[in-house]
Amino acid sequence: MRILFVHPNYSAGAADIAGNWSPAWVTYVAGYLKAGGYVDYLFVDALVDDLDDEQLRIAIREAGADVVATTAMTPMIYAAQRVLEIAKEECPNAVTVLGGIHATFMFKQVLAEAPWIDAIVRGEGEAVTLNLVRAIDEGRWPNERDQINGIAFLGDDGAVVATPAEPSIRDIDSIKADWGLLDWKKYIYIPLGVPVATPNMARGCPFTCSFCSQWKFWRDYRVRSPKEMVDEIEELKKVHGVGFFILADEEPTINRAKFIEFCQELIDRDLDIQWGINTRVTDVMRDEELLPFYRKAGLVHISLGTEAAAQLNLDRFVKETTVAQNKRAVQLLQENGIVTEAQFIVGLENETRETLEETYQMVMDWGADMANWSMFTPWPFSDMFTELGEKVEVFDYSKYNFVSPIMKPDTIDRAELLDGVMANYRRFYMKRMLFQYPWVKDPFRRRYLIGCIKAFFKSAFERKFYQLGQQNYWGPMFKKLIRFDYDKSASKIEEPDHNAWKKAPSAKRPQAAAQPSGVSASIKACGGAEPAHAAMACGGGDQQMTDEQIAQYNGSSLNGPGEVAVPISEIGKPKEKAAVAEEA
Repeated sequence: MRILFVHPNYSAGAADIAGNWSPAWVTYVAGYLKAGGYVDYLFVDALVDDLDDEQLRIAIREAGADVVATTAMTPMIYAAQRVLEIAKEECPNAVTVLGGIHATFMFKQVLAEAPWIDAIVRGEGEAVTLNLVRAIDEGRWPNERDQINGIAFLGDDGAVVATPAEPSIRDIDSIKADWGLLDWKKYIYIPLGVPVATPNMARGCPFTCSFCSQWKFWRDYRVRSPKEMVDEIEELKKVHGVGFFILADEEPTINRAKFIEFCQELIDRDLDIQWGINTRVTDVMRDEELLPFYRKAGLVHISLGTEAAAQLNLDRFVKETTVAQNKRAVQLLQENGIVTEAQFIVGLENETRETLEETYQMVMDWGADMANWSMFTPWPFSDMFTELGEKVEVFDYSKYNFVSPIMKPDTIDRAELLDGVMANYRRFYMKRMLFQYPWVKDPFRRRYLIGCIKAFFKSAFERKFYQLGQQNYWGPMFKKLIRFDYDKSASKIEEPDHNAWKKAPSAKRPQAAAQPSGVSASIKACGGAEPAHAAMACGGGDQQMTDEQIAQYNGSSLNGPGEVAVPISEIGKPKEKAAVAEEA
């Protein structure tokens, strides 16, 4: 039985300007199938290979698969639907399968728009996909499809059927990725010129932020064994030649004990690999004494969810942080040789040219190495989408990509908003290129930062950055020529039942007070409460963390529940030396 996995050809010209990111979803699903006895699978990366419909059609036809599967975040949903439409045209008897966060929650709309999709895998995909493939292989499809947990499909009468959720995989160490499925010469991180991987250390999040949906999608917060995680990193390095990785976790420093153990394992094995993460400003401040240890473990790049320069907007996002804390976190990272990237959300209804200018002045004052401005993007499956009401005017999902202005500010138009963001990028990176990057004393940091600017200008020259080519943006003198090309025929979004997939904690029923929606945790690191005070959600509230999670989060046991904490002075030393010190 043959399975064909396809990654859709959709790019937003945002995070991918740094290179081609390895699609981890297919390696984890394929690895789980392999462990279940199914090894005849192929992968086509239509994005990296830039395949058009006809090229994709040929690839699908030649594969001759029994199952064709793809995935989609919200902006790539139309591309994913098209993949499976072509698959059904070329291989009518193949079972077409769609997974990912968008289809998990918006399955009714997806099946209405794309009835050629035979099954939607909802939530964590490995176990569901294995059960689905096994049912097909054993001839139980489609007659017994309603017995497969975690899927949605169109019944014989045309009605949408959603089966009960499949339980989460409790032992996520049992998920062994098949990284050998990828052609690694295609996945190069431009700043360093080495293959790049995006593995997961944890799934889910103990927080239940109203503007995020990751906690709903994964349903449970689970962390892998640091040793097992470094086993995977070692394979990536030694077998596949990976020289840089980014942890794809929502916030890998939440579980401080596991993160410390992970770093220690990397140091002990001396893998000579560099890596980066997204994390919270408050976690950086919490771990001030540990930053040299993190850098020793190879952590060289941290993207901070600073989100807004104005305290007004920080409060509106319920970030539980201050502008002063943002500045301090940037300084701490730079003092410890870690490249800092400040991330901002722009495009709310109260945005003006003055507030955009404020973000620029603030990040220059902070001294961050890099800055990123993302357009405010409301996910239709986040709790707070309802609060936006009629302010959401664009229903074309392909524009829900963090670079297209979905929301229209009250006092400026979308073209002015885009131009203001581009002005910030031009000024920031021109100054960094001329007056900072070439003069950095540390050789590695200098090479890394110059590599980052190389990636930035390469994308800008090719007009892929921020989809500038598609939006016809040529500079401030040509704002009237900008075209966003929203599909105005797209129907108004029908919100899903927010509590149908994972029941919200009692404190979130009914919905919390109005606050903005829409920043995906997979792109932005969340903010949150100062850990020394109370274990609150990034979006506020204290209802969602267990006592064990609170202990782990606040670092009361650096080795995990029930174990003796290692003094900070001993962290980073070889294990045998730390053991001797403890006995003494």
